[in-house]
Amino acid sequence: MAKIPKDLLYTEEHEWVHFSDDRTEATVGITDFAQKELGDIVYVELPQEGDALQHMESFGTIEAVKTVAELYAPLTGEVLETNHQLQDEPTLVNGSPYEDGWIIRMRVTNPDEAKALLSPEDYKARVAEGA
Repeated sequence: MAKIPKDLLYTEEHEWVHFSDDRTEATVGITDFAQKELGDIVYVELPQEGDALQHMESFGTIEAVKTVAELYAPLTGEVLETNHQLQDEPTLVNGSPYEDGWIIRMRVTNPDEAKALLSPEDYKARVAEGA
């Protein structure tokens, strides 16, 4: 069973979101379920710091041995920081998807979009359906 932390929100595309206390910033990564489905990750294409992100538009890719998956912005905003460690150690996403394997930190410009994110319970049900 995939690990689904209760303090995060999730997207239908198997990304997780952790908000700052004031909900003006968010950290984004892919879920444990997603990394298991992808298999051994060999490369992560990251956006540039300062890039504008549009809700549900692609901002990068994750390349595994057998496939490439798009990364979608869960919220509209601006990239504040990327996880540079992933350039040399993309397998951090496999080994620690919720801690060391985070992908971006962003400034959130439309916090209302968070209403479309899934609760841990809803995401768990989605994964249980084999999505």
